[in-house]
Amino acid sequence: MNSFPLPDNAEAIMLEAVALAELGKGLTVPNPCVGAVLTRDGQIVAKGYHHGPGQAHAEVEALRDARERGVDPRECILWVTLEPCNHTGRTPPCTQAIIQAGVSRVVVGATDPNPRVVGGGIAFLLDHGVQVVTGIAETACEDLIADFLTWVHTPCPYLYLKLAATLDGRIAARSGDSQWITNAVSRAMVHELRGRAQAVMVGAGTLRVDNPRLTCRGVSGAAPQSSRFQPLAVVVGSSLPEPGADLFLLRERPMETIFLTTVETASSARADDLRELGVRVWGAGTGDLVDLRSGLVRLRSELGVMDVLCEGGGGLAQHLVSENLVGEWWLFLAPKTLGDAQAVSMLSGSTVERMNGARHWRTARVRRLENDLLLVLRPDDMAAGKAEDKERS
Repeated sequence: MNSFPLPDNAEAIMLEAVALAELGKGLTVPNPCVGAVLTRDGQIVAKGYHHGPGQAHAEVEALRDARERGVDPRECILWVTLEPCNHTGRTPPCTQAIIQAGVSRVVVGATDPNPRVVGGGIAFLLDHGVQVVTGIAETACEDLIADFLTWVHTPCPYLYLKLAATLDGRIAARSGDSQWITNAVSRAMVHELRGRAQAVMVGAGTLRVDNPRLTCRGVSGAAPQSSRFQPLAVVVGSSLPEPGADLFLLRERPMETIFLTTVETASSARADDLRELGVRVWGAGTGDLVDLRSGLVRLRSELGVMDVLCEGGGGLAQHLVSENLVGEWWLFLAPKTLGDAQAVSMLSGSTVERMNGARHWRTARVRRLENDLLLVLRPDDMAAGKAEDKERS
């Protein structure tokens, strides 16, 4: 790499590009979401982000915005959250667009994780005399493509875990009542999160107690399903409801509902009766334990589901955490307390004797939603490893 002077607000500039990229969340599947800005004298003068497959990439959008604003890209620094592509797919290589525009300085937040192209864009730019700096706001830029990393390196969809809890970590009263823990602003944001997903997952207990719709409502244009279709409903559990049960999913959405259960339950007469309604019943796992990983892989391979949102109870949430299937945890905290040991815990089903057995999470983002707090958390394997090393020493 060859460096060049950066303005004092370099990280803030890249974070503006990150915020732009997030506008494409749920729209760019199976591509990563990417944002780009052009700066002159440390000030942003043009912006762009990737809107969806087959559409112009972020760099091209930013260069187009510059032309419309009468800005000469040759006088600017281009900031992009992800290494510019150097291959022809549905669109031409961004590296060529950068060079043709006369941009001579580029700042890259994260290198491309795709093993087929990693480093290729940067190398091409360097070979053509473009100066490149990397690693600005790198963690935020890598977080931005955590879903893409999952798609590239695993057969699983990316999984969001959403939980709404009181300050003492309860997601429902002992009776099962949970309406409402959080405020209307938080609940509206949950629908925005549903707008990113092609499937919403709950446990059989949540289906029985809450009778949910699992639809995306009140969101326009956030994701393809906002205007064209609804996310699939996935219900996880070792038992199945009666086909005649008064459940919204069975009554109104049978063709969009999947029951992920054990192999034995999926072979039962009740499963066949549910299939008569149009419901899918998939078997994965034996005994009382559903094989969640296999079910998620099947969702992706058979139905093209790339993003799953889990809104299940504490048992399902803990199962996903234990299996290392959670990519991103959205925890909505309400300033309320129950103080009841028998109220429903946000995570349950694990036995841990000592604190060194705790799962580590990294706080990626904190946002205030009126009187609620939203914590966006990611698995922190590095912190967990350090804790284990310290314990051994």
